[in-house]
Amino acid sequence: MSTDIQKRVKKAGQLPGTPIYTGSKLEVIPQVTIATYNNHEFNQQVYAQLDQQSIQAKDDFITWIHVEGLRDIHLIEQIAGSYKLHPLSVEDILNVSQRSKIEDFDDYIFITLKILSWDHKLGKMNTEQLSLVIGQNFVLSFSESPFPAFNLIRERLRTGHSVHLLENGSDYLAYRLMDTTIDQYFVVLEKISDKIESIEENIIISPTQQNAREIFQLKHKILLLRKTVWPIREEISHLLQADHKFITAFTRLYLRDLYDHVVQAIDAVETLRDMVSSIMDIYLSLVTNKMNEIMKVLTIISTIFIPITFVTSLYGMNFKYMPELDWHYGYPAALVVMGLISCGMLLFFRRKKWI
Repeated sequence: MSTDIQKRVKKAGQLPGTPIYTGSKLEVIPQVTIATYNNHEFNQQVYAQLDQQSIQAKDDFITWIHVEGLRDIHLIEQIAGSYKLHPLSVEDILNVSQRSKIEDFDDYIFITLKILSWDHKLGKMNTEQLSLVIGQNFVLSFSESPFPAFNLIRERLRTGHSVHLLENGSDYLAYRLMDTTIDQYFVVLEKISDKIESIEENIIISPTQQNAREIFQLKHKILLLRKTVWPIREEISHLLQADHKFITAFTRLYLRDLYDHVVQAIDAVETLRDMVSSIMDIYLSLVTNKMNEIMKVLTIISTIFIPITFVTSLYGMNFKYMPELDWHYGYPAALVVMGLISCGMLLFFRRKKWI
């Protein structure tokens, strides 16, 4: 059964808006990082438990609350209550198996997309959900596990190296979070491309059943990539075209650039998809050619033994009057005849370039 379907089964029979975590990363201890900043000041605190005062947005500050680990439903509801999130948004934050999407509400924009990462030890792709809530002066982000790429954004805010982050609002921060997430897609795409080239080289040298299994695994990964990347194109297009009071003209310029990045990722996914299909065709062709070579050898051997079998069958008949049976050199002569027939047929096959 598909993993997404298994996750959806957990919500079967529940009312809409029921907060149920459908993921499997229950070992991740929830941690909340709250960053507040403006042009002159940056503050950051890390919490395991929250009080009402610590999560309130501050005047003249941009507030970024990032939650790592979604098993504590009470914690999610506490943050959602402080920022007046709709129950359906809370449900979508915890329902990590859904398709990436964007929804407009009166006081915020809700976005979900996928985080992709590459496990270097196991050589496989990992995926999890990232949920973003964009408000007037706040951004809420929720992920199933720690996402190290966001640390660079916090470091730029702390050191003041990113003027755009400090001078612009929550919409630009949300853009940077999305841009950082999508940049990781290209890392995964590069790893999959290297994997495809490695499999192609192995197939050309000697195709094996292990190569076929690896190809099917790659096809599954690319299908997952395709399902991940395509909806983001729709999300960014919606942000560009819709009239959102949270999205400034300055941020829209960068969203257009982000849209181009997503299109490049889609093109790369389609290219990888074609490459995997081509490799499968090459594999099947090589396996067929190898089988044909084997059949050719067996056919040549069978063809050589046909006249020999005729000779042995002829002299194996139990007739009383067969002159060669009483001949002193009959047996060696029969062997010589069979040997000459075999050599003659081998020379004929080589002349025809069949062997």
